[in-house]
Amino acid sequence: MTHDRPWLAQYPAGVPAEIDVDEFRSVPAVLEGAIANFRDRPAFSNMGKVMTYAEIDEASRQFAAYLLGELKLKRGDRVAIMMPNCLQYPIATFGVLRAGLTVVNVNPMYTVRELKHQMVDSGAVAILVLDNFGSTVEKSLAGTAIRHVITSGLGDLLGMKGAIVNFVLRHVKKMVPDYNIQGAVRFRDVLAMGKRHALPDVQIDPTDIAFLQYTGGTTGVAKGAMLTHRNMVANMQQASAWVDALATPGKEVIITALPLYHIFALTANGLVFMKFGAKNILITNPRDMPGFVKELKREPFTAITGVNTLFNGLLNTPGFEEVDFSSLRLTLGGGMAVQRSVAERWKKATGVTLVEAYGLTETAPAACINPMDLKDYNGSIGLPIPSTDACVKGEDGAMLPAGEVGELCIRGPQVMAGYWQRPDETARTIDAEGWLHTGDMAKMDEKGFFYIVDRKKDMILVSGFNVYPNEVEDVIAMMPGVLEVAAVGVPDERSGEVVKVFVVKKDPALTADQIKTHAREYLTGYKQPRQVEFRTELPKTNVGKILRRELKEEQPTPAS
Repeated sequence: MTHDRPWLAQYPAGVPAEIDVDEFRSVPAVLEGAIANFRDRPAFSNMGKVMTYAEIDEASRQFAAYLLGELKLKRGDRVAIMMPNCLQYPIATFGVLRAGLTVVNVNPMYTVRELKHQMVDSGAVAILVLDNFGSTVEKSLAGTAIRHVITSGLGDLLGMKGAIVNFVLRHVKKMVPDYNIQGAVRFRDVLAMGKRHALPDVQIDPTDIAFLQYTGGTTGVAKGAMLTHRNMVANMQQASAWVDALATPGKEVIITALPLYHIFALTANGLVFMKFGAKNILITNPRDMPGFVKELKREPFTAITGVNTLFNGLLNTPGFEEVDFSSLRLTLGGGMAVQRSVAERWKKATGVTLVEAYGLTETAPAACINPMDLKDYNGSIGLPIPSTDACVKGEDGAMLPAGEVGELCIRGPQVMAGYWQRPDETARTIDAEGWLHTGDMAKMDEKGFFYIVDRKKDMILVSGFNVYPNEVEDVIAMMPGVLEVAAVGVPDERSGEVVKVFVVKKDPALTADQIKTHAREYLTGYKQPRQVEFRTELPKTNVGKILRRELKEEQPTPAS
């Protein structure tokens, strides 16, 4: 290493400085280890229906055999999965990976425009979609490489109860818009067809791409971070070494409320806890807080991960205080900054410290985590995890000493292979020495704890999801009545930040409501502007670039 690693002295007892990244060749190898060790243990549960590791093994094999035997997909082909947390998600994901293919995770809330961009960019040849989002897929297919569509109702794997779930979603709640995709095949039929094919012995190399995980990175347009099997296994090994002292193999029950298509839940809940043989309780709609609290009351759980807004929401939901926290040992917060007030209330309500972690899609995701034996919230993102190097660099690229603010850079086996088909962006993000430049401004203290000071980018962080001002501005600028627009994040108690747009009118009659209605058509919920302010002009640099930062600084900050 090029510099000393002061954080190693702060590691909790038993946490190694380095992990064995070669223990597992691939993500399926981790799954197969869990199946061998915990065959009859519950693996995933959703809406009361439980599947064991053996059942996940069988169903994911059938899915893989269908992709290879029936669809004749070739090694490295991309398969998109557009699903919230439900039993179909792990079956399909592990199926795609076991077939030697690449998973393209898709946010089910995407609009047609967003989905189409991701499908065209990734070159996905197949997509699995929940009925609720089928009409979005139908409208976005033209011009993509997708040849195969697999559809499923949310209740399809829930047994007798499932028929009721599907009926209520379609006819009572009207949450399934009609769609008609020629040649689409049902998920249950896919599993049945998969049974007719033997799954060949698929050779997976550690350098094969496991996930194309889309992120805005440091600029507006969504790019696919190429996360290899080695990246994913490394991060799983790093995080499991970190939480090892708190986890008992075969005895863990983890609440998975963050979507598994998001890298945080995918690695932390999906892989780390699978290695421990945990039961993953999948929460399909955590936004329904009363329903979520009801789920939490069903059985004692040992671990929960989430973002600040999720913990805050739970603390403000009636009935949360009646949840049984006697088994809870681990609460991990990431995806966005954890607020001190939320961390302190969480500790008071549950008796367990809310431990903050830091990561990026590009680091699969964990880079820094606070010690698990942390007594109280400390405002830090923690220490670099095993086999991970972190430093703070100045504008000239030189490393800065402790206490000085610069750009946080990360290096380790979890750093992505690069951005899919974007060598220029990759070169801008990962330097010649292998340091990933995060775009976050940070400082390190003498002990090796890191603190995020500010974001270098103008990125807006809404409930842990990245919103890129360029994208919002492009959509608003499409309106004929708009002369100029700038989007910034403004503080919001519930979601950390919300999008606010400043607009200079071309048409004097233009209203804020018209802008919001237009945005709803082209942007998914969290990207839509919540506030609209009209201006006669926007602040600019001498070359005419709009100064978002100046607009942001004018906004009142909420009293802390």
